[in-house]
Amino acid sequence: ADDDGIALRMLMIDALVRGLGSNPVGLDRGRLGPGRVVHVRRFGRQVLFEMPNLSYRAVSDNPAEARAVAESFATSVVWGATIEARDPDGRALVDLSSFLVRDSVGVSSALRQADQGTYALDAARSAVDLDAARIFPDNAVFDAVLTFGLASGQDAGIEVEATAPDPSAITVRTRHTWVRLPDDGYQPRRFDPRGGSWAYDHVDYAAPLAAPLRRSFIGRHRLIKRDPTAARSEPVEPIVFYLDPGAPEPVRSALLDGARWWEEAFDAAGFIDGYRVEILPPDAHPLDARYNVIQWVHRATRGWSYGNSVVDPRTGEIIKGHVTLGSLRVRHDIRLFEGLLGADATGTGAADDPVVLSLARLRQLSANEFGHTIGLVHNFAASTYGGRASVMDYPAPLVRLGEDSNLDVSQAYGVGLGAWDVHAVRFAYAQFAPGVDEAQALDDLLATGMRDGLVFLSDVDARPPGAAEPRASLWDNGSDPVVALREAMAVRAHALARFGPDRLPAGQPLGRLEEVLGPTYFYHRYQAEAAAKVLGGVHYDYALRGDATAAAIGVNRARPLPAADQRAALDALLDVITPASLDLPEALLEVLLPPAFGDQFPSAGDVMRRERFRADHTAPIFDPLGAAATAADQVLGFVLQPERLARMVEQHRRDAALPDANVVIDAIVARLFRAPEASTPRLRAVAEAVEYTALGRLLGLAASVPSGGRGVAPSVVARADLAVKFLRVQLVARGSDAHALLLLDRIDRHANRQGGQPGFTAPPPPPPPGSPIGAGMWHAECSHAMPGG
Repeated sequence: ADDDGIALRMLMIDALVRGLGSNPVGLDRGRLGPGRVVHVRRFGRQVLFEMPNLSYRAVSDNPAEARAVAESFATSVVWGATIEARDPDGRALVDLSSFLVRDSVGVSSALRQADQGTYALDAARSAVDLDAARIFPDNAVFDAVLTFGLASGQDAGIEVEATAPDPSAITVRTRHTWVRLPDDGYQPRRFDPRGGSWAYDHVDYAAPLAAPLRRSFIGRHRLIKRDPTAARSEPVEPIVFYLDPGAPEPVRSALLDGARWWEEAFDAAGFIDGYRVEILPPDAHPLDARYNVIQWVHRATRGWSYGNSVVDPRTGEIIKGHVTLGSLRVRHDIRLFEGLLGADATGTGAADDPVVLSLARLRQLSANEFGHTIGLVHNFAASTYGGRASVMDYPAPLVRLGEDSNLDVSQAYGVGLGAWDVHAVRFAYAQFAPGVDEAQALDDLLATGMRDGLVFLSDVDARPPGAAEPRASLWDNGSDPVVALREAMAVRAHALARFGPDRLPAGQPLGRLEEVLGPTYFYHRYQAEAAAKVLGGVHYDYALRGDATAAAIGVNRARPLPAADQRAALDALLDVITPASLDLPEALLEVLLPPAFGDQFPSAGDVMRRERFRADHTAPIFDPLGAAATAADQVLGFVLQPERLARMVEQHRRDAALPDANVVIDAIVARLFRAPEASTPRLRAVAEAVEYTALGRLLGLAASVPSGGRGVAPSVVARADLAVKFLRVQLVARGSDAHALLLLDRIDRHANRQGGQPGFTAPPPPPPPGSPIGAGMWHAECSHAMPGG
């Protein structure tokens, strides 16, 4: 033991070697748990594994100051054992069995949180795999086979039923890796919110009183020039990633191509051959801490891909990058293009082959996940400038109506990095010559990017339902989201007008056609969400005080979007949910058959049903009015989002030229109730489905209880309630119209409600999943994962 009584300092990483195979549960092959710094201490006959508290520190040369902070905050002992024997030289023998045979990756909690049942580790059906233990120069690896038994009287969840041979017993394999902590040769780089890198924070109580307590470093690999004085130099040691050979062709080549795009960025950062991608050697394991890897993971359903990193939390140094790519997402992309173009070209290798187009998407996905593992975060503004300025955005396929009235997919996905990617890698990795002020050089680099229009907005600006920045959206295209929405609707209309049996490969049951229809019918869903952000939208940037460049170009303030843009967005969004837009052609409806024999049974059909529409009212036949209500509800959810409406009220208060929230609510009532184009019985029925859905949304707002905390703003509740009262007058004027009487009944129930509980309308069925099924991002102390779509 050293002077602090510590026998060993290490980074401890737990991972799943064999997973469950269900994306919603998240227990995937290759899943990495959080990396943790652990100190091994001896106390008499006891050995304890203790996690130091790295969130609170005193970075000081004064040992007493550092000790004062260390003693102010708790540590965590994660395991302990009695010493079995000692050697004369001081070495001790400890039985690690109870450390290895434990639920270190949270299998039980993951199953419980996913509503899959209550499972507990069964030690009698678990064991340490001694044959898999390995000792390497810088790390040690131990495997364990763990079995989790279902609690008595409990039923297993549907995900477990679909993936485990016996749902009462789930057996997985975990790997425990102990890694030697890096030496002091790594130089941390300060975090800057404008740079596009991950942040790793701690509180430094040794900071001067005039300085902030919080200190942040970016996450990055150790990459050092062999010649620090040269503008371009070979590295002391390059960043090398290895591709899982379990990925089949042509997937393997596509993954390699996309991953290798980053060579350009490291070259621009001044490194000659500083980054490369190879096939994982046969004698290496993807979970070995010495290898940065791309792992191909299979699940019962499509799901997110992830870019993981194991990071030294003391400095932000990335120890291991680990990309997890789900194998089924590419098949969903094939289905999307077959819905748009037809399946006759599938597998031909032609330019419009859905497989070729989906492999182009897979290259971009590979590049995106690699970006995370080298330390970069998403830039969801990059699709709005410079064509496609970053692979760290989520790309919607760029499909246009060509001059020949056919769909043009020649630029469906970009090839190579964008300007933002090169810029972000330079900020994270550029090494400046001795004597150069690094802080000033980085500020100059960021200022250049800002002047060049390289806007950066990430997940917190794009994912929340009430997000305010229209430039930050997932799966969108173009600088103008409203124009792009109208283009997307034109593509959707073209595809639906021609949709038929040719959207399936020959020999497929026609009952599967509905699975292809979903991505086509909801083709506009993400562009509509982007357009909705224009309502009450605000442009803003990550500006710093004293940022002269931001001040000079006017991006150091919040800028509400012009009234004309907001009104144009509202018109385009309401055009999406007109009866004519939501109805499906008769020829299409005639070929939407129920699932064929074999696809109907749970053993074969559960996975399929995720991609199908729910036919709550017409089962087993496809429900066109249910689909129309679902599509309308989706757009109305975007438009009537409470934070969005509250921003409109606030913007109108400060500038009367900007539209108030009642402009949105009144337009919905005027456009959707008694829609003028619903003159035929066919379209009138669609209009009624939309009316019922819109009323449900309005009543939901009007029934919200105003409060001082989070919730719907009182100003929004008041406007929605007033609109419902006026709507009631209109419905009374419709006389004995059966549908109007139904709506009046729902309004009266709302008026007579008690306790603020609505209970007056049932929402339409949810749409088939768009984004990959599963949760969003998760963070841990020194590992991270970000979904890449």
